[in-house]
Amino acid sequence: MEFKSKNLKDSKPWPWTKCFHPIKGKVAAAKVAKKWSLDHSSLIIGQKFSHGAHSNIYEGKYNDEHVAIKIVTIPNDEEKGSLASLLEAQFMKEVTFLPLLHHQNVVKFIAACKDNNGYCVLTEYASGGSLRSYLNKLKSKPMPLKKILGFSLDIARGMEYIHSQGIVHRDLKPDNVLVGEDYRLKIADFGIACDASKKCDSWSGTYRWMAPEMIKKKQYGRKVDVYSFGLMLWEMVTGILPYKGMTPVQVAFAVSDKNSRPEIPSNCPNVIGNLIQQCWDMKPEKRPEFWQIVQVLEKFDQSLYGIDGRVLNLVQNHCSRDHYHHNKKVVFLHWIQKV
Repeated sequence: MEFKSKNLKDSKPWPWTKCFHPIKGKVAAAKVAKKWSLDHSSLIIGQKFSHGAHSNIYEGKYNDEHVAIKIVTIPNDEEKGSLASLLEAQFMKEVTFLPLLHHQNVVKFIAACKDNNGYCVLTEYASGGSLRSYLNKLKSKPMPLKKILGFSLDIARGMEYIHSQGIVHRDLKPDNVLVGEDYRLKIADFGIACDASKKCDSWSGTYRWMAPEMIKKKQYGRKVDVYSFGLMLWEMVTGILPYKGMTPVQVAFAVSDKNSRPEIPSNCPNVIGNLIQQCWDMKPEKRPEFWQIVQVLEKFDQSLYGIDGRVLNLVQNHCSRDHYHHNKKVVFLHWIQKV
C-alpha cells in the first residue's frame, strides 16, 4: 500500500486497492478481517497527526463520519520476517477484540482493511489526542483533583467492561488512552490484548507500566491491567512520568527484583494514595478488581463534591490530610484494605 494525505475538503474518495487480498497461508486471517471490510470509495484520508513505531495515524472521514485511520506498512526485507509476523498478529488482535467492545470509555471500531503490503484500522476520532499528550501539556504539573477523579473513573469503568468481556489489555498506559469530546477518556490499542480464558503470551507490554509477574515471565491474568492503572493514577496525581530518568531495563529490575515503586507525595489524598498502593501490590491477588476501584472512586467523588457535583463546604484543600478526619463519609478506606 502507498498512502498520501489529502485535504478533507476534497470530496474525491481515496483510491484503495486489493483490500483483503489473501496472502498465501493466511487465508483464515483474511476471512476474520473481511467481516469488517471498509468501502474504500467512502474513505477520505486527511493529514497525519500521530505515529507509532511501525504505523502512521491520519485524520479522515468515512461515510461522513470523523475517523482516525491507523496505517501499518509491512516491511519487505526478508530479515524482518519476524517483525512482519508480529505486526500481522497485532492487527488480527485489533480486529478480533475491538469490534466486540461497545462502551463509552472504549474507542469505537469502524472498519479495517488488509492486503499484501499493510493493514489499516479505522476507529472513531478523538479530538483531544492521547492522555500522554494531555499530560505532557501540563509540564509536570498535577491535575486538579476533580479532573483526576473524572479521568480515573473513565479508565476504570472502561477496564471494568473490558475485563467483563474476558479480555486482558496488557498495555494500559497514557499513550493508549484517548481524550474524546467533553474530556471523555477512551481506551484504545488492543494490538497485544489477550483472551483471559486462555494462557496469555509470557511477555507483552511496556516496562514502565508492566506488572512484576509479567516482567518475570510468570503466569498472570487480568490483574496486570490493575497494576498499570495504579501507575497511571500516580502520574495523574504527581504530573511526573513514572521512574523518570530510568531506562526500561532499569525499571524492570527495580520493579521485579527490588519491589520498587514511585514515592507517593505526602499531600496526596489518603484514599487515592492507598488505592494506588493496592493497585501496584507485588501480589496480584491483593490488587482490587476494576469494579471495586470504580466503587471506591465514585464514593470518594461523591464525598467531596456531592451527588450533584457541587463542592462540599468541608473541602478546603484536596491535598490536606487533616480534612479527611473531619469527613465522616470517607469511611470506606478500611474496605480497600480488605480487598
